Amino acid sequence: MPQILVEYSDRLADAFDRRGFALALHPVAAKLIGSALPDFKTRFRPIAEAVIGTGEATEAMVHVDLAILPGRDAELRARLGDLTLTMLCDHIKPGCRLNTQVTVEVRDIASYHKRVLTS
Repeated sequence: MPQILVEYSDRLADAFDRRGFALALHPVAAKLIGSALPDFKTRFRPIAEAVIGTGEATEAMVHVDLAILPGRDAELRARLGDLTLTMLCDHIKPGCRLNTQVTVEVRDIASYHKRVLTS
C-alpha cells in the first residue's frame, strides 16, 4: 500500500517523466498519509488507443488511480489528490503540442494482502 496505477496516452511517452513523477510523489505522499515509503508502488501503463472527446489526434490523457488503505478522512484524501495532480502536471513537459487531460482518483483499497519475499 499505496498502489498507484498511471495510465497515459502513448503519445506522451517522451514528454512525461514517469520515473521522476513517482520518485517525487512517494516521499511527500508517504509523509502526508503516514505510510512507509518502501510500501509505495507505482506502475505505468501506456495507452495505445483511446478516444478523447471528438477523437482528434491532438488529444491526450494521463489518469492516476491511487489506492490507499481505508481510514483516512475525506479532507486528507482530497489533499492527496490535489498534491498528486500538481506533481503530475509538473512532470509533463510543456510544448508537446497535445491537449492533455490530467486526472487523479484517490480511493480506498477494499481488501489488501501482502507478503515481502527477501533474497
